[in-house]
Order: sequence, then C-alpha cells, then structure tokens
Amino acid sequence: MTRNMKKLALLASLLAIFGPLGALAAPKASNPKPFVIPEIKSWQGSQGDFVPAASTRIVCAGDEALLRVARQLSDDWAELFGPRMEVTTGRAAKGDIVLSLKADKQLGEEGYAIRTTDRVAVTAPTAEGLYWATRTLLQIAEQTPDRRLPCGSMRDWPDYALRGLMIDCGRKFIPMPFLRDWVKIMAYYKMNALQIHLNDNGFKQYYGNDWDKTYAAFRLESETFPGLAARDGSYSKREFVELQKLAEERFVEIIPEIDAPAHTLAFSHYKPELGSKEYGMDHMDLFNPETYRFLDALFKEYLEGDEPVFRGRTVHIGTDEYSNKDPEVVEKFRAFTDRYIRYVEGFGKQAAVWGSLTHAAGKTPVKVDDVVMFAWSNGYADPKAMKELGYKLVSIPDGYLYIVPAAGYYYDYLNTRMLYEKWTPANINGVQFEERDPAILGGMFAVWNDHCGNGISTRDIHDRLFPALQTLSVKMWSGAEAATLPFEAFDERRTLLSEAPGVNLAGRIGTGPGKVYEAREVAAGSRTPHREIGYGYRVEFDLDCAEEKPGTVLFRSPDAVVYLADPVRGMLGFARDGYLNTFSWRPLPGEHVRIAIEGDNRATRLFVDGRLVDELDIRDLWFNEGKARMRDVRTLAFPLAEAGDFRSRVTNLEVHRLK
Repeated sequence: MTRNMKKLALLASLLAIFGPLGALAAPKASNPKPFVIPEIKSWQGSQGDFVPAASTRIVCAGDEALLRVARQLSDDWAELFGPRMEVTTGRAAKGDIVLSLKADKQLGEEGYAIRTTDRVAVTAPTAEGLYWATRTLLQIAEQTPDRRLPCGSMRDWPDYALRGLMIDCGRKFIPMPFLRDWVKIMAYYKMNALQIHLNDNGFKQYYGNDWDKTYAAFRLESETFPGLAARDGSYSKREFVELQKLAEERFVEIIPEIDAPAHTLAFSHYKPELGSKEYGMDHMDLFNPETYRFLDALFKEYLEGDEPVFRGRTVHIGTDEYSNKDPEVVEKFRAFTDRYIRYVEGFGKQAAVWGSLTHAAGKTPVKVDDVVMFAWSNGYADPKAMKELGYKLVSIPDGYLYIVPAAGYYYDYLNTRMLYEKWTPANINGVQFEERDPAILGGMFAVWNDHCGNGISTRDIHDRLFPALQTLSVKMWSGAEAATLPFEAFDERRTLLSEAPGVNLAGRIGTGPGKVYEAREVAAGSRTPHREIGYGYRVEFDLDCAEEKPGTVLFRSPDAVVYLADPVRGMLGFARDGYLNTFSWRPLPGEHVRIAIEGDNRATRLFVDGRLVDELDIRDLWFNEGKARMRDVRTLAFPLAEAGDFRSRVTNLEVHRLK
C-alpha cells in the first residue's frame, strides 16, 4: 500500500469513529454564566450539568455553624422543590453537594466559591459565605424543571458590607408576619440589614392642625412606660426578639431605630411635658431634663442585661430633621446627639444616626469614631464633609431611594432602570465617591409611610419594595461591576425567581396569564389551595343571591376579607389593613348574576353580568380647608383561603391571572 493510500485509509477510519472533520474540530460550547440576583462576579463555564437526584446529599463537617447552613439549604430545597436532601457528615461522593470552610483572602467575610462537576463543591471562609452560596444554588435550580446546575466554577463576593432596607413601621403598622417574610426575602437576595423605624407621626395639617389629634405611634412593648406602645398595632418584646433570631439564622441584622428628638409626637402624647412648645409637639424639648430621663429609661429597657431586647450590634438613635432656627438649639441638638451615641455605646452597641450635622453646624463636638451615619440628604449632611470628619457612611440618598407610597413626592415606585444602569452606593444624591471607598459601608433604600390613613396596604408596600430590592441587590453587592445584562433582559428574568422559599407576598399563582384555578361550586366554609391572588387578576363566579346578614363574608384570608354584605351598609365590598371599601352595588335576594372582580395596583373593579358597575381607584381626599391633599388607595389582593358562612349559592368560580 502506498503512503497516500495509507493516509486515505487512516482518514476513513477516523471519519468512521469521529464523524466529519468539521464536527471533530468544533469544540463544545461552555456553559454561559447562570442568571442570579445579585449577579455572580466571576464565572468559568465548562460542559454538562449536575442534575440532583433522590440520592443527592448535603455533606459538611460536624461544625454546628456548617450544619445549620446545610439544614437551612435542605429545608429551603424542600420548600421550593419538594424532596428533602439528607444532611450528613463524612466523606462525600459523586452526586453530593459539599459545604466546607476554606481560607481565601479575596473572598473576605461574605464571599464564596462553587465548583460544579459530578458533585457541587461549595467553599467559603465563613459560614455566612456558605449561606450566600446556598442562595445562589437555589436561585439557579428554580429556573429549570429538573433543578439542574451548570458545570463550571464561580467566585463571588460583595463590594459593600451593608446592603439593606429601612421600613417605616411608625406611621403605618407593619404586622410581624410581613417583617418575618421580608427577612427571608432579603436573605434570598443577599441583603443583610433591615432597619425598623419604630416611632413616628403624621402631619398635623391632616388633623385640623391640632397636635393632640395628629396620628402618632411607638410600636414596641414597654414595661417601663406602660401604654406607650400604640393600641392599633405594636410588637411584644418576645416577638421582636424572635424576629431578630430568625434574621440572625439568615445572616440579616435587624437595626432597631428609636427616632429622637424629632418625629417624637408619640412620646409627647404619652407625656406632654416632653414636647417643645416652640418647635412643635413632634420635637422633644431639649431644655427639659425630663426628656433625658425618659429617653435614658426607654433605651435602657431594650439595651440592658445579658439578653437584651435589641440583640444586634447596631442601634439607630434617629437625630434627623430637628429645627436649626436658633443657634442655642443647634448646640443643644448636637449635645443630644453626642450624648445618645455614647449612651448606646455604653451598652456595647454601635450607634447609627441620620446625617444632620451640616444642617446643625455648630461648635459642640459630636462623637465620630465607630459611628455609622446614614447619608440621606446632602443639605442635612454633606457626604464629603462627613467623610472628612471620619464618619462611616451608609448611602441612602432620598433623591434616588426614598419610596413614599401614593404621596406625590419622592417616588411611588423607584426608577429601577435608572438605578440598574447608573446608580451605586458610591453616588449619594449626585456626590460621587470612588467605588469601594472605605468610607462607604454600603447602601439602603427606604419606604416612608408619611400619609397615615391613605389606604395603602402591606401588599401595596410589597408591590413597591420587591422589584426595587431585586434591582438594588445587584448594585449593592457589586457596585459598578454589576449589571452586565441589559436592563430589559434583567427585568424580564428577575420575574422568574421566587420571593424566597415559602414566601409569596405578591400572591402569584401560575407562571403566566390565564385561568389558574376553578371550582364548580364554592361551599360555605370550604377552602382553596391558594391564600390569595395578587395584582393583575380577575375573579368571577355565578351568584344566586339569598338574604344575607350584614358582615357576611364571601372569601377571607389572614390579610383581607371580601364581603357579600359589608358590616355597615350590606354592600358588596372588602376590607384589608383596617380599611373598609364598598362598591355601589348590593346583591338582592332572588337575583342570579355573574360577578367579576378585577384588581391591580391602582384600582379594584366590579362587573355585574359583564357590565362595569363600580371602580374603586385612587381618589383625592382634602383636608385643612382644601389646602392639604391625601391620596386614598383602594386596592385589593383577592383573598381565596377560605369561603365565608353565606346563604347564597356560589358556582362556576374562575380565577384568572391577567399578566
């Protein structure tokens, strides 16, 4: 055989084994970077996938901190996907998820590394880093039906140590279950600080310009001052401690805030001599010794002892928006701020304050070392000047990150496109710092419930907070290096992720528009598989009307009630968050009608036999002889958990998701 014939024979053999030369030459594509919120910093893809099986175990050393993370992963996996993974110690095998601690300076306190081959190897310098890694695994797994994880290696760590949310519970009571769910949501997106604003008050122009009638609340049980906690909603010490323990398990810090010496009308309602006759009863009198005796005792109640009510490292003492009209008052305010920084530190805590020292410029020294300042308004605290003084700053710029629901100022919904494309914690209301400047601890966004009594529900608050959190998680974790996807792609893909394992405050049913539940007949007292359906829904049913007593419930959940006959006028209506809304229609005995109720984040609509009968949208309420306007929001996340005790016949129930 000639040399050329041998070459041809060899080529034929290779073709028979490997196929055409083009196929032999073309390498397989590497796996693209998985979509995770916040975005993974470093990814090196390989080929293939790890598909969890019934035999997949979570393996770690016997260290209690690691076992806690492993058990949490197992619980959350079961909550999201059904099967529970066994948690074990010892030698790992093919098909396992392995958690281990490993020193790595680049990863810092919160970073982690994951290498996925025939097993998933998760390493981190700390248990906290391992926990964040498990959030990454869960988010990737929930995006495919078989929970597959792409093979490859990732490394991830945050650029900012503090990533959080401040929620105003003073002007609107936020029930504890909502706060507990939000701890879980924050943890799922690697946000690690929840500030709870425990006291505040409304604006007196909505209450006849009378401080005595103006709404005010303090939300935490006090044994030192019985009756101080608001009657319309407050937290017991025990449940507040339990909230902090839940957060600690998920590496989220609860930062309690008692805001003083302004925003303190709840205190002067309780003890009138605490209020300032000159600057308003929502200002404490800084020249009255009783002010200091009261606040000393209040802070002490929550800070003293081996097991204090305020468990975390940081306690926020407020110190914002006090009058600066009189230089003597400014010096007194500065002395007040310094006093309570040191007072809180005396209990072993770190003090946090709202930035106010540009507004309150003066000579009285205010402690700087180890004090965290929340930089919210450049006019109240110039961030560059505060850095020069030596404060550690939390970037919470009001011009970018303040939500005030339905108020007509600041943001109703944050501008997530702008934030995703342009903002990082290094930008404080247009003052630009270098990325990862050591003076910037991180960022927070806030929801302020300024307009007490404006109809806003916790579901409305959630509707505003959740897309903002998903967006800001990206920017607070990685700053300018984040957001490599175009905003449109990010905004579409973020909706594919859960709020958190076991959490569905948005009331999502199904994955897209269409009928998501139906029942041929709804018997009184019966239950459905769903707690509620959130905004963008249509619920319709046939109703054979009977005589109903006032207060007869059609459907209820722990959050809302729909009435066949409301308790006041016997109209079709609904109640949630302490607000009763009624349609201009009532069922009459003997009628047969087809009812449909539609709801979104702006209005709730009633259709009878296909005709729009009433629309409860956002309306204007006027106060103070027409000088003060408040928006009244009449939305409803439709409750489905349980049918009421009605006499009418309800048939052909259909629940539709509209978007």
